[in-house]
Amino acid sequence: MEIKNFMDIMNLTSRLKDNTRHSWSPKGKKESVAEHSWRLTIMAFFTKDEFTNVDNDKVIKMCLLHDMGEAFTGDIPSFYKTENDENKEEEILLNWVSTLPSPYNKELYSLYDEMIKQETEESKVYKALDKLEASISHNEAPISTWIDIEYKLNPVYGYEECQFNPYLKKLQNKVKEIALDKIENEGKI
Repeated sequence: MEIKNFMDIMNLTSRLKDNTRHSWSPKGKKESVAEHSWRLTIMAFFTKDEFTNVDNDKVIKMCLLHDMGEAFTGDIPSFYKTENDENKEEEILLNWVSTLPSPYNKELYSLYDEMIKQETEESKVYKALDKLEASISHNEAPISTWIDIEYKLNPVYGYEECQFNPYLKKLQNKVKEIALDKIENEGKI
């Protein structure tokens, strides 16, 4: 890859360090999109033995790159994100991918297409882990950072996405248990 193209990509990805999410660290710092993507990728690495029929390298690529569109749009929490927001982010992202040199443009277009369609095991694993990472992060954050909708949403977030796999079902149940315990012991009265 030419140096200029490489540096342009690095400059774009640096936005993900500054774009914050609606998640907080255990010590009360706003989480960046980059931090979420990094931790999601760690999750994919450490669960690879649970998905022996899956191309884990592809899952890791999906985790690393899944929120690149937010370098352009910023993060919109899932409970506020509309279909129009999703379409806009997808359009901007795919336009950017088309400007990349070959073979990166073809590889990324194929990867994003797979992630959007949610038909492969790899895309389903990535999507389930993405939802679970958000819930785990909320469970670790001070409950004072939660907004009202999160008391209902966090315990069930990712439930549907995890139903295709026994390990992910168990993991989602554990995350739910932790959320409910947090609400009971630290929540609003």
